[in-house]
Amino acid sequence: MATIEDVRGLGSELERSYEVYVRHRLKFRVKQIVYVAFSLDETVMGFAFPKEERAGLVAGNPDKFQMPRESDLRFHWVHANLAALDPIEAREFVVDAWRMVVPQKVARAYDLTHPEGPGEPPDS
Repeated sequence: MATIEDVRGLGSELERSYEVYVRHRLKFRVKQIVYVAFSLDETVMGFAFPKEERAGLVAGNPDKFQMPRESDLRFHWVHANLAALDPIEAREFVVDAWRMVVPQKVARAYDLTHPEGPGEPPDS
């Protein structure tokens, strides 16, 4: 079961990423692009995800993933039930979402310095 704390440190550590609160909701941005956002009650994590793969992700595990609201379908976005994700999986989604909004050279540099992937959350 993942929590917001499992990914919070990672979102702040990724290059060009920063944490903001918008209407009391935690979000991670690169410049002005939001790539991860949490629901007010911190049970749902919305994240950048390729539109063309979204329906398959949701259909494959509807208890874990949901489509965004209709007005957000035009964006590369999907929702996940945090309690249904394990911490490593949640961290992987955060890194993959971040990769969608940074230049390729920044993502490649991360891969070179983290060949094992996002790994375990701190203090686990």
